[in-house]
Amino acid sequence: MSMAKPVIGVLALQGAFIEHEEMLRKTGAETFEIRQLADFMRPKDGLVIPGGESTTQLKLLRELGLLEPIREEIRRGLPVFGTCAGLILLAKSVESEGSGRIATMNMEACRNAYGRQLGSFTTVAAVEGIGPDIPMTFIRAPYISKIGSKECKPLAIVDGHIVAARQGAQLATAFHPELGSDTRVHRYFLKMIAESTPSSAEEKG
Repeated sequence: MSMAKPVIGVLALQGAFIEHEEMLRKTGAETFEIRQLADFMRPKDGLVIPGGESTTQLKLLRELGLLEPIREEIRRGLPVFGTCAGLILLAKSVESEGSGRIATMNMEACRNAYGRQLGSFTTVAAVEGIGPDIPMTFIRAPYISKIGSKECKPLAIVDGHIVAARQGAQLATAFHPELGSDTRVHRYFLKMIAESTPSSAEEKG
């Protein structure tokens, strides 16, 4: 963790990355955009993988040589926050699909899980460790259909489905906290970063 402001790299290949940058700056963090491997190699305290099209993002991650470096740094303890498509990329498995994603969180995701009628909707719900009445915006959202180990913990449930989870220094939400004005989810991620230490990251690697 930096002694001054935390520095967060935001994957900026596609999707709602600008909104994450704005929200992180509101919480006192510095941000920079990751568009190529050289960007990713910059010193950073955490990584954000935004919502968007997970298939497009995965294709670009592979083409740009970013997939393996990102996976390895997360495995070594780099704090990461994935929203919507980011959740899908972090999940070890996705229903009815093969492997090949970042796949560092021990959970299974169900893509576009709410169907067309509920393709986009908003609600409020409690998120463990963050607070009650967290505003949630869902846009063609996935949900977490299965948790694969006790290390991966569900944090929020909406309509009987898990929509947020944490595993160590990894946080994933099916909803888009960056699209509102409530900063609590991003502040929680920064708290996760503050609690992450080099020694604990080395133990995970």
